[in-house]
This record gives sequence, structure tokens and C-alpha cells, in this order.
Amino acid sequence: MKGKNLAIIFSVAFLSIYGAMATYNRYHGLKEQPNKTLTPSKLSTYQIPVQPISYNNTVPFDFTEAAAKSTDAVVHIKTKINPAQSAAKGKPNPYQDMFGDKFYRFFGDPDGANIPQEASGSGVIVDASGYIVTNSHVVEDADEIEVTLHNNSVYKATVIGKDKDFDLAVIKIEASNIPTITFGNSDSVKIGQWCLAVGNPFNLTSTVTAGIISAKGRNINLLQGNGGNGGNTAIESFIQTDAAVNPGNSGGALVNTNGDLIGINTAIASTTGAYAGYAFAVPSNLVFKVYNDLKNYGVVQRGYLGVNIRSVDDAISKELSLKNIEGVYVDNVIKESAAEEAGIKTKDVITKINSIGIKTAPELQEQVGRYRPGDKISVEFIRDGKSQTLNVILKNKFNNTSLVDDGKEIIKLLGADLTELSKAEATRYGLQGGVKVSNIKEGKLKEYTEIDNGFIITFMNEKPISSVDEIAGIMASKKGNITIEGIYAGKPYSFLYAIKM
Repeated sequence: MKGKNLAIIFSVAFLSIYGAMATYNRYHGLKEQPNKTLTPSKLSTYQIPVQPISYNNTVPFDFTEAAAKSTDAVVHIKTKINPAQSAAKGKPNPYQDMFGDKFYRFFGDPDGANIPQEASGSGVIVDASGYIVTNSHVVEDADEIEVTLHNNSVYKATVIGKDKDFDLAVIKIEASNIPTITFGNSDSVKIGQWCLAVGNPFNLTSTVTAGIISAKGRNINLLQGNGGNGGNTAIESFIQTDAAVNPGNSGGALVNTNGDLIGINTAIASTTGAYAGYAFAVPSNLVFKVYNDLKNYGVVQRGYLGVNIRSVDDAISKELSLKNIEGVYVDNVIKESAAEEAGIKTKDVITKINSIGIKTAPELQEQVGRYRPGDKISVEFIRDGKSQTLNVILKNKFNNTSLVDDGKEIIKLLGADLTELSKAEATRYGLQGGVKVSNIKEGKLKEYTEIDNGFIITFMNEKPISSVDEIAGIMASKKGNITIEGIYAGKPYSFLYAIKM
């Protein structure tokens, strides 16, 4: 009897559950999916409705077109430095800075004369007649430069010009109708947009990596410590990306999703020397200007405001009652500079250059660095809480509005070869910098002085000298007598001479 009652109870319970499920499915259940068969193994008691993914069509996840457009225009650069040949030219051995005497002993050649050094990097073809942009440090002190195109054609290259303040150089191969890259507008680059790095890391030719723009206007204090042209003149306003960049990528292309050049890959931030997620590129608008200057003049025609600056911080913002913590604070205005003549004053906060917003000191340097001496720019700034605008006619580093030459002709007047001291040499002699004299022949040094080979020029007209360019500038801007002060290695006193221009 008990078994019969249990059977009746289970039957009623089953019918109740079945009825409840039928009622639920009738009013709330999923509709039948046409053309879809569920096998017992795939059947489940419930299904989660999945919405189709909708991608923003402006964000391409297929980079093949951009890669195809840019790889043909990116080249592999190999350089060779012959220590003996470099020494004969008066060039310091760059490996001396890194290894010192231990380097030579380790390789069993105290003089280094039989150890040619090789390095590699990348470059970008910007003109079908063979002009290539790369980093200055890629071709620095190279005795031989070999360029391999994407199609494996090999050429010898010559240096047209280079500038350490931008870490950019232009080299040329004898070729025609070769693929070129299209310059993009780096001002329009936005943080978070996709980009590609194209180059030759670790000699792996034509390598493409993808990432996003991580930041703009980055100053990583790279060029100041990397032997810039002198003083605080180096421009660092890098585009930062997380696209993988490694040794050998230097001088290669950073491109947008159209395959247009938006930067020249220059450096990485890493504790190991390999990619760690942070890479930096010179913006293409700056590259375009430097390329044209080096190609047409042999030297960068750079305009200067003539101010000492720093980015606005919280303290400055509160002191001046600024609405935002952004802009560039003028610490000091150099006498007779372009800024002083235009009326810019200490404590002004520069906010725009030619209507382009300026938030940091690197951004100001980048914008002004695009113009030449004699160019007129509009400078918007805040003074006493009010916005004002002045037109400024930029000057050159010698504080006039003339275009400058590469200094080669005027240096010839001295009748000697001049070589900038390496960091290691300057440290060894206890100097901040200097220029070594060698191969003296007929010229002003021989005519007016007793300077001999090995003399190191440390001052000219009482101004510290650390580059050949500074000597050329003083000679070009001075009439009458020029004083030259310097030392000989190993002698505890200095010598003073004068030449007549």
C-alpha cells in the first residue's frame, strides 16, 4: 500500500513540474531557432543570448595595407668603423667611451687598429632619387655605409648632413625611381590610435610590429646625455609607442594605419637593452623640416626664441592664478634675443605658437624648431592673467636672422683639421669639452700662432668651446681679432693666442 501511495505522489509531482515548465516556455521561453539542429550532446536546459560584436570600422585590425605601403620604403643600414682609419682622420673611437682600455685588452689588440667595428640600423627613403632619413647615431663616425633595400639591392651611401640635437641624419645612395614613403602629419596623431613600427631589429630585415600611440611630447633626457650639439639646445618631444622596437630599429619608420610616416624610431626605455614596452620616435613634422634643411643647406636652419623655459607646474599655476596647470613658463629672456625684441618678458606663460596649443616645454621646442631664422611666428601667452599675442621674428644661434652655412668654408681658413673631443677624452683631460687641432697646414693658425698638432681649443673669445660648429659661428660673426685659448694633453697650463679675421 505504501509503495502504491509513493508512486502516486511521484506521478503528481512529475506532472506538476512538467506543467509548470510547459507554461513557462509558452510565455517566456526562447523562440525556436530555424535551420539549427541540437544534438543531445549540445542540448542544455538554458541558453545565453549572444549579441553580434560590432566593430568600429575606423579602427582597422588588418594592417596588411599599411605594412605593404611602408616596408618597401624602409631600408637596412650597415656601418663600418675602422679604428685605424678613424684615428688617422682624428676621430675618437666610439667604443672607447663604452669600454675604455679594457675593450682593447679584452680583444688582444691594444691599438684597436685591426678591429673594424660594425653596426646596423634602419632608414626611410623620402625621395625617389635616393635620399634617406635615419638617426644621427646610426651613421655617427661611420667610415663605410651600406644600404640594402627591401628588394635586396645593395648600395653604398654618403652622409649629406646630420644633427645631434634632433638625432637625425640624411644619407644618399645613387639610385632612381625607388619606393618612397609618404609624410603624415604628426600634429594630428592622437593618443590611443594604432601605429606600426617598421625596421630591422637584430638584423631581421623588414620587420613590422603593431601598437598604439602611448603619449606625445615626451622628454626622456636622451639627447642631452648623448652628445648634443652643445648647451641645452637638444629637442626632445618624442612620440611614445608600445609597438615593439629593438636595437636595429633605430632610424626606421613609425607609420599610421594608412602607411604614412608619423615618426622616426629613435630610442627605447629599457633596463636590458631590449624592448620593454616603451619606444620613442621623432615626430614626422620635425623630421620633414630637418630633412629639407640638411638636403638644401647641409646644416639645420633652426630658429630660436631666446628664452629659458620650463613647463608650468602646480606651484606656478597657483602663483600666477592660472586656470589650468599647462603652458610654458618663461624663466629668463636672453638679451637682444628674438623674444626680447618682440616684447616677451620673464614670468610670461606661453600657451600657443601659430595657434597650436602648447602644454609643455618639449612641445614649445618642437613647434619653434620647425622654423628657420628670419621666420615670423605668432606667440600667444598669459601675462597678469590676460591673454596676449605678439609676432616674433626668430633668430639663429648667433643671435641674428641670417641663414647659416655648414661652417666648412670658414673653418678652412684656419688651415687645420678640427675634431670634437669624445666624452672619455674630455673626462681624461679634466675638461667640459673641447676641439682638437690636427694636420696643420697653410692658414690663419700657422700665420698668426705657434699652435701645433694636438692642441685642444677650450675657449674662443672667452666663450667655452665644445664643438666645431661653435668655432665656425664665432668666426662668422666676428671681425678683427679672435682669441684662442687651449691646452696640450699632459701639460698643466693653458696657452693663449690671437688670429686676425
